[in-house]
Amino acid sequence: MANKTLFSSSNSHQPRANVRNEAGGRAYKYEPKHALAQLAATGTFNGVFYANAQAQLDELRTLINQVDDNRFLAQLAVYARERACMKDMPAALLVTLSTRDTELLHHVFDRVVDNGRVLRTMFQMIRSGQFGRTGLSSSLQRAFQRWLNEASVGKLLSASIGNDPSLRDVLRLARPTPVDNARRALFGWLTDKELAKWAPATEADLPAQVQTLIAYRGAETEREQAAIVEGLSVRWDLLADAAKGPLVWRAIARQMGPQALRMNLNTLLRHDVFKDDALIDEVANRLVDKEAIRRSRQFPYQFLAAYLNASDQIPHKITKALHEAAEIACGNVPELSGPVVIGLDTSGSMASSVTGWQHRSSYSKMRCVDVAALFAAAILRRNPDSVVIPFDTRAYNVRIDPADSILSLSERLAKYGGGGTDCSIPLREANVRLGQRAFAGCVLVSDNQSWVGTGRRGATAVMTAWQMFAQNQRRLGVTDPKLVCIDIQPYGSSQAPERDDILNIGGFSDAVFNVVTSFLSNSASRFVAEVESIEV
Repeated sequence: MANKTLFSSSNSHQPRANVRNEAGGRAYKYEPKHALAQLAATGTFNGVFYANAQAQLDELRTLINQVDDNRFLAQLAVYARERACMKDMPAALLVTLSTRDTELLHHVFDRVVDNGRVLRTMFQMIRSGQFGRTGLSSSLQRAFQRWLNEASVGKLLSASIGNDPSLRDVLRLARPTPVDNARRALFGWLTDKELAKWAPATEADLPAQVQTLIAYRGAETEREQAAIVEGLSVRWDLLADAAKGPLVWRAIARQMGPQALRMNLNTLLRHDVFKDDALIDEVANRLVDKEAIRRSRQFPYQFLAAYLNASDQIPHKITKALHEAAEIACGNVPELSGPVVIGLDTSGSMASSVTGWQHRSSYSKMRCVDVAALFAAAILRRNPDSVVIPFDTRAYNVRIDPADSILSLSERLAKYGGGGTDCSIPLREANVRLGQRAFAGCVLVSDNQSWVGTGRRGATAVMTAWQMFAQNQRRLGVTDPKLVCIDIQPYGSSQAPERDDILNIGGFSDAVFNVVTSFLSNSASRFVAEVESIEV
């Protein structure tokens, strides 16, 4: 008689889980490149539900040591900045690249360091010594000097906002040689040098923007300030502290970009900006500027954050504009080849801050479950025959109208759950309650920390349920059902291994949907392949 353990039915042909996840459940460990891409697309160097900030840093350095492909590091730095819209992780990858391949460093430096915030972050990481150096090498110094000399005046003024490190610290260590007297005067002004040390430059050599900013700060009346602001194109942060009244704040609001407007609606309300009906219309129109939204690379969930945090006194036209802006920001959501089951993790760990915390009192109020609900709502809006199943250790039966706005849908969906995590629940629910409906596949949006439920013969519960789901869908005529696991936290394992019918991808931006679309349409493009497609 053959050994029944070895030669059992097809139900046993599932890969055995090879690791325990942070919650203690069975899981599949990512390959180093995939794990590094996952971390780069979701990591913020802050504490998350199952790991502290130090553990995240340690994991990054471990994975970097395991990936000896410098070209991939360069590609990933660009992907993380340009497509995943991250700030800290791309800077860390660039610092690492400076110790391994200076030619590649210079190839991608300007694409990753596209603003002063990333420049200062990179400088801080270098100075910390966490990535093998404590100062600027000659190659890094050249890259910093090039950036400082070629950056526009507006970009340098924006970079001057913030401390520890300040732009002054960067300039003093990078020691750029000014290309002309205008830049020499600007560097002198930014570093608070005595006027005599600007020579041969003088105060008259300061760029017009800086001279206008100085005049604004020295203006004696509200009307004088407001008149100056109308011709001044700088970040609003440089103007706020000196603003003398509502008239000035209204002028500032007219200069703000859509991202600054979204983030500061309550501030504008406090300064009586919205007592002007014409300005209400102008702000609403600016919030829904399609090109500006795409240029500013705002996460779709950031509009949800603005909507949830907006004061009840914010005019209706503006909250309505936030709904429209969220629809625009989710513009890459694909129309799938067929309806899908959307599993929305609403367990307790999903109530943690999506960007983590530095201190218990310092964290984003936007939770993982809010982001996951927004993704689920966006997919449903584009694919209205799909089914959303919120879950923790049980499924929640929800009745929702796919025609509702993305923000309203996501707000409702995020209110379910709060218990443990069993990521197999949506698949099991589909197998039982929806067993006669055909689906192109299943999309799970989760932190992947499933620990309740067991699979067969060492597999995860998700893999056992997925095999039953796939078999049933083939019986219903679906030839190639797919499982997509969208992970929004920087952990190194999944509930389902990478293979032809399974995609694991991480991130907060709508770039995730590009990979999902390719996968569901049987393209070879998946997460690591998407990174490796970056030209450097």
